[in-house]
Amino acid sequence: MPGITLTLSAKTDPTETARLADAVAELTCRVLRKELERTTVIVRHVAREDWFIAGQSLVALDRNAFRLEVAITDETNTREEKAAFHREAFALLSERIGNLHPHSNIHIIDCRATAYGYGGVTQAEYAFRRMAGA
Repeated sequence: MPGITLTLSAKTDPTETARLADAVAELTCRVLRKELERTTVIVRHVAREDWFIAGQSLVALDRNAFRLEVAITDETNTREEKAAFHREAFALLSERIGNLHPHSNIHIIDCRATAYGYGGVTQAEYAFRRMAGA
C-alpha cells in the first residue's frame, strides 16, 4: 500500500498532473510489486522561486526539480528492487519534466508494519488476517 507524494517545482495543468500521478503509481506498483488499488498519490507544486538547492533558487539556477517520496511497508522490497525504482523513477520524471537539477531526489520510506496502515488497520494486522484466512 504505497503512499506516494510527488512534489514538483512547476505548476502543471490538471491533465499533466493526472498523467504524472498515473505514471508514478504504475512504476511504483510494477517495480516494487505493489497493488494499484491500494496506492495513493498526492501531487504538490512548489514555485521555483521557493525551491532552493545549495543555497540558490531554481529560478536562479534555471532548472526544474522534483522530490518523490514513496512510503512502503518495511522489508517488503529488496535492495535491488529499490535501486531499480530509483533509476526508473528518475528517468521517467527527467523525461516528463525536463531540465532537471541532478539533485532532484527520491526517498523510499520503509515503515514498520505495526505503524503503517489504512482504514484504521495496520499492515501487520492485514497480514495476520490474510494468514488466518479472515
